Amino acid sequence: MISYGTLWPCGSLIEQTLIEKRTYRTYDWMKCMRFSLFGFFFMGPTIYAWIRLATVMWPRTDIKSSLCKAITEQTAYDPMAISSFLFTMTLMEGNTYEQAKQEVSDKFLDAYKVGIVYWPCVQTVNFAFVPARNQVVFTSFFSMCWTTFLAYVKFLQLHPPVDVDHHAVDIHFLEM
Repeated sequence: MISYGTLWPCGSLIEQTLIEKRTYRTYDWMKCMRFSLFGFFFMGPTIYAWIRLATVMWPRTDIKSSLCKAITEQTAYDPMAISSFLFTMTLMEGNTYEQAKQEVSDKFLDAYKVGIVYWPCVQTVNFAFVPARNQVVFTSFFSMCWTTFLAYVKFLQLHPPVDVDHHAVDIHFLEM
């Protein structure tokens, strides 16, 4: 849990540095605190529980069992984790329940599509080749990369499509 409480704000700092072009003096430290709280109280315990459960359900470490774990994670755990992240972070920013629901509705599918490619690869390697005692640590590194991506998704502000009729440019002055 402590590792996720540390790695998640690191993902936020990486996103703020690379995408938002912030520096130490301009970092959003409250955003980092929200990421830390979410990582510590939600992601750490749930990923630990998932890995323990997956190890009990599929104790073997062959490729077939590893693929089963990875596919099950992608269909059962990841949708809940992504939705919880978007929803909880939006509430922690001081937004309303309705705004949090809208955030999930607007951003979940795009994040999940990336996760469908990313996590099965990571977890197949994790479950097939990494000893069970080291799987959480292995996952933590890739989780920080994933967290940086989620911080980017969270940072994106979705704008409604531009209504062309209301933004038409009057070009009559060009006619002579």
